[in-house]
Amino acid sequence: MTKSAMEVVKAARSQDHISDHEIRTQLFKDFFELHGDGLNSDDPAIVGGLATFHHHPVTVITTSRGKNLEERMKKHFGQAEPGGYRKVLRLATTAAKFHRPVILFVDTAGAFPGKSAEENGQGQAIAQNLLKLSQLPTPIISIFYGEGGSGGALGLACGDQVWMLEDSMYTVLSPEGFASILWKDTSKTSQAAEVMKLTPKELLKQKVIEGIIKEPSNHQQVLQNITEVLAKQIPALEKLSTEELLNKRYARFRKF
Repeated sequence: MTKSAMEVVKAARSQDHISDHEIRTQLFKDFFELHGDGLNSDDPAIVGGLATFHHHPVTVITTSRGKNLEERMKKHFGQAEPGGYRKVLRLATTAAKFHRPVILFVDTAGAFPGKSAEENGQGQAIAQNLLKLSQLPTPIISIFYGEGGSGGALGLACGDQVWMLEDSMYTVLSPEGFASILWKDTSKTSQAAEVMKLTPKELLKQKVIEGIIKEPSNHQQVLQNITEVLAKQIPALEKLSTEELLNKRYARFRKF
């Protein structure tokens, strides 16, 4: 049975879907976290570091909502501050020096909208990610496993491929925000979700993403499905020369 757009939104926001902690500890059992943005902060909403995948070194970066209320408050429920985006860029830039593939797992309602974020250059940090990640000479794959909201998600999805789990979303803003702006009526949120074409099926149809990963209720099977995609796509990207990789990446975004 095909889910409506709003049902996909609710599933993407549900605490029942796979977590960043499961991805890091079960998909990458030797994950070693690295801290700091190289400037002045270590945003807990971004957790990244080194790991191996099929015996090859990779850099893994995830958004993190936290496992309890205290953690979620510290992590702004997975909404990164500027230091978080600078941490992503630092880790990815280091990975490129050693030709390590970068795998980003995204579940965020958007960049943190607080005063501190604006004072510390939220827009600039995201813009720098868009510019510099797009130029790094190493494979970059982003996988959406929950929400993907606005520039906060875009700043983590500017590599070679974007994949989505079945119950995830990728959108310019929340359907509640869309309904409030367009119709001044948040009761039309479900209608807004349909209009926005934010589901994986719609985004694949528009060629915004490369593919959809099946998402059964069994989290071990979800991890296996992610593994199969990465096992196929990473070697394919690694076979490309640096020039081919960057040209294909440029063409991917230029078509939009």
